[in-house]
Amino acid sequence: MSFLVVMIVDDPDDCSAILDAWEALGVTGVTILESSGLGHLRKLGMREDMPLLPSLSDFLQQDEIPHRTLLSVVKDQEMVDTMIKAVQDIAGDLDQPNSGFLFVVPVLQAIGLNRKLED
Repeated sequence: MSFLVVMIVDDPDDCSAILDAWEALGVTGVTILESSGLGHLRKLGMREDMPLLPSLSDFLQQDEIPHRTLLSVVKDQEMVDTMIKAVQDIAGDLDQPNSGFLFVVPVLQAIGLNRKLED
């Protein structure tokens, strides 16, 4: 069975190190998204120029450093475990505040997972 590993990197400065570590482990594909949590949006408060019915993009236009969300489908539990260890070596204990958040979801079917990257 394959697994989807989703890592929300709290400190964007950790993102490159995590990606390098995952690549060294043999992770061949990672999707990287800029993201922001509700807690951070609430800390910033409402802006004066915010529309009466704001969209998510209105909130995201605030001056803040966004998190990074990393998504990767990997082949087995062993790879998941090594990825988690690599993340915690870089970002610290994920059970601590402001360290990030990681979860894993079973993937019943993955098409293109064994595809090799071309140089």
